Amino acid sequence: MRKILWLLALALIGSTLTAAPRVASAQQLTTPEKHFGFRMGSDRHVARWDDMVAYYQLLEKESNRIKVVNAGPSTMGNPFLFLFISSPANLARLDQLREINAKLSDPRGITEAEAKQLVQDGKAVVIQSMSLHATEIGGSQMTPELVYDLLSRTDDEAQRIRDNVISIIVPSFNPDGQIMVTDWYRKTLGTPYEGVGYPSLYQKYTGHDNNRDAFMTNMVESQYMAKYLFRDWIPQAYLDHHHMGSYGARIYVPPYAEPVRPSADPLVWREMSWWGAHIAYKEEEAGLSGIVNDAEYSGWGHMGFHWITPFHNVAGMLTESASARLATPIFIHPDQLEGDTRNLPEYEEQTNFPDPWPGGWWRLRDIVDRQKVAAWSALDLAARNRETVLWNAYLKALRQTQRGAAGTPKAFIVPAEQHDPLTAIKMINKLLAQGVEVERSARAFTHQGAVYGPGTFVVSMAQPKMGVVRWLLGRTFYPDNTWTRDQDGNPIRPYDMAADVMAEFMGVEVVEAVEAVTAVEGGMAKVDAPIAVAGKVAKGPGGYLIDGRLNDAFRVVNLLFDKSVAVRRVDQPEGASARAGDFIVPGGSDAVIADAAGRTGVDFAAYQGEAARGSHEVKRLRIGMYQRYYGGNMDEGWTRWLLEQWGFPYQSLFDADIKAGGLDAKYDVIMLPADNVAMMTGERSAVSGGRGGGGGGFGPQAEQFPPEYRSGFGAEGVAALKAFVEHGGTLVAFGSAGQLPIERFGLPLRNVVAGLAPKEFWCPGSTLRVRLDNAHPLAYGMPGEGLATFLAGSQVYEILPTDHNERVEVMATYVDRDLLQSGWLLGEQVIAKKAAMVSVGLGQGKVVLIGFRPQHRAQTHGTFKLVFNALVSGPNAAAAAAGSGGIR
Repeated sequence: MRKILWLLALALIGSTLTAAPRVASAQQLTTPEKHFGFRMGSDRHVARWDDMVAYYQLLEKESNRIKVVNAGPSTMGNPFLFLFISSPANLARLDQLREINAKLSDPRGITEAEAKQLVQDGKAVVIQSMSLHATEIGGSQMTPELVYDLLSRTDDEAQRIRDNVISIIVPSFNPDGQIMVTDWYRKTLGTPYEGVGYPSLYQKYTGHDNNRDAFMTNMVESQYMAKYLFRDWIPQAYLDHHHMGSYGARIYVPPYAEPVRPSADPLVWREMSWWGAHIAYKEEEAGLSGIVNDAEYSGWGHMGFHWITPFHNVAGMLTESASARLATPIFIHPDQLEGDTRNLPEYEEQTNFPDPWPGGWWRLRDIVDRQKVAAWSALDLAARNRETVLWNAYLKALRQTQRGAAGTPKAFIVPAEQHDPLTAIKMINKLLAQGVEVERSARAFTHQGAVYGPGTFVVSMAQPKMGVVRWLLGRTFYPDNTWTRDQDGNPIRPYDMAADVMAEFMGVEVVEAVEAVTAVEGGMAKVDAPIAVAGKVAKGPGGYLIDGRLNDAFRVVNLLFDKSVAVRRVDQPEGASARAGDFIVPGGSDAVIADAAGRTGVDFAAYQGEAARGSHEVKRLRIGMYQRYYGGNMDEGWTRWLLEQWGFPYQSLFDADIKAGGLDAKYDVIMLPADNVAMMTGERSAVSGGRGGGGGGFGPQAEQFPPEYRSGFGAEGVAALKAFVEHGGTLVAFGSAGQLPIERFGLPLRNVVAGLAPKEFWCPGSTLRVRLDNAHPLAYGMPGEGLATFLAGSQVYEILPTDHNERVEVMATYVDRDLLQSGWLLGEQVIAKKAAMVSVGLGQGKVVLIGFRPQHRAQTHGTFKLVFNALVSGPNAAAAAAGSGGIR
């Protein structure tokens, strides 16, 4: 008996010694609850970004299983973090593991045997991002718990994850917005406005549109993510955690529903079903109800981060949790729950929704629980199947390269000769940001009977990212089939755009090559780094000439204005030497000119003519732009960013500024970003929003906002804007905003697409062909034909007859037939030969209506000049307006 007791004692001592390091390891880490003072997801508690940054830095000091990387400042100067979590051994060899991953993601030049060895040596990589949309707070609030568990748990599952996976976590994809929303919530806590959504854009410029920036990477946050996601790490899976409306399923998990965007490797779609099934299984295993997959979110979405990644050969996925009222609970009655979405027509049990949530109180903690299970499950699958996911990364890259080599086109050629060559360079740099391989010719070459000059770019389809190349450079048609029509034949709106073709948006000519372009033809060399262009300077007897076809010519003009350098603009072409719209700089210090050329890439050519002949002096105009609340206006935010990037000073105008009147004394141009009349004027119907409960961009009732955040300039503001124009100002309206001056100013125009049924006219997010009158000052520098980006709410104009039809001028007109370049268009006959952009004289001023969005998401470089031209003075504008008298 003593012997047995002695053996038991030894066993107990041994087990205690074995367990001791595990317990000590857990005890050495500070828990989220201890650091923040509350459990994550607790009612009416939200951790702020600066405190979260401090927590992750603290964990880095306490644990050798985490590495915190500050990628740099966000748009507003806050740290943007990437958290690397794995075993200490893996973290010690991150560079080697990244190189292994890179070779598997682009296996050109390695053998199958080498690939198999890389699989044995490599680790699975999973990237997850949180709360890109800042009011969708669940992800950022869940992450401290997820990180703590990954570091502290000592069970086999956690150890397997750390040993086999490099987990890269973006704890907040939008640090600025996280701070804005947290401060707002704390400010309204305990007031009648508790839980209402943030009243302005929750990213300085883009708001909810920040995830639409993945392929253009305008924002610095997008640039950081693109570096890790598309170039440095190229994970096997990417999971982006979001919120949706409050009155449906509790959480959506992969896969997507139909329709699918083609041209990704089939393994990607199978993987997303695989990952999603595992996540859903673990959610059900944890006893969490309301899980839906294969529903709501289609496989053809915008080219945002989780929708572009499949074409990077990454299983790009998202979760969407039902929203609370930020951290305030919301009560939902059972009869308020609804389906009525893709693959969930009713809120009832079905195979992809086997356990409907019954209703009741819904809390932030409920969101945290579900997102935490989803995030952990993704890592668990990767750990259990490390070799499979790595081998599939190799297969996807290999097969996509083979498909690109065998298919048509074989390549896309970007000729050196472009209408705006500097914009073409910008497009190439954006492709490089995606990790796309680009080559450049050292000399002129002939291909398929066409001659291409030195500096021409070639983007081969025989590369792993052929799917990215295909969708960003190739003509695109949205499917018109049973997945995209309802039972009555009405078209179903795409999730966002019907086409996101970078080349078309940017106005860059791209040629499809049916035959492969060989390296010998043009002396091709791989472009290894972003291209920087420095402009050349040569002075003539008349000073300098700047090509007005360049978007960056306006950057130059604004830089020169900053230094009080005089600028003129050509109105009468001088043969081939100067076109209408070119800029003349009669003088200026050599240092100022050299600096402008170096910063913009614009050439200052020698001007041989006489500056004062056939030109007018360009004046910097005083610009105002309307900005409202109710969640802000993304079109306004993007326009602000655009103006700042091109150096246009402006003033944001709020309701009080407009209603005060006397606008002509302060401004020369006032801009109305795309918006509906009711939202601008503040009519009640405008702001009675959906049932989203504060997440996913859903709008609340006006009365839910504090009084100071209830927008609308009313009839008083309309009268002030009309007076501004009549006294000589220029009002510029984009898209749907044009309805305000049409209705309230009595302009002789009719929007021909207003009120039409979808079967009569339908064009969601497409590029359409337009003819441009580039002899008109508002269209100076444009090609004779271009592409307009048409979205829901865009307008098309019929000019109504009056005694003074000459007071309406047309700058852009839809072509006669075959209008669609990319996207989806029904009823082209409705808008064929109709006006897309007009200027209407009113009193001494004018109203410029651009029926489409020429500055859409700061992506449509091909039509930026239509905006910029309205922001600089034209030839004899005041005299012309006074002479005509305008419409009264």
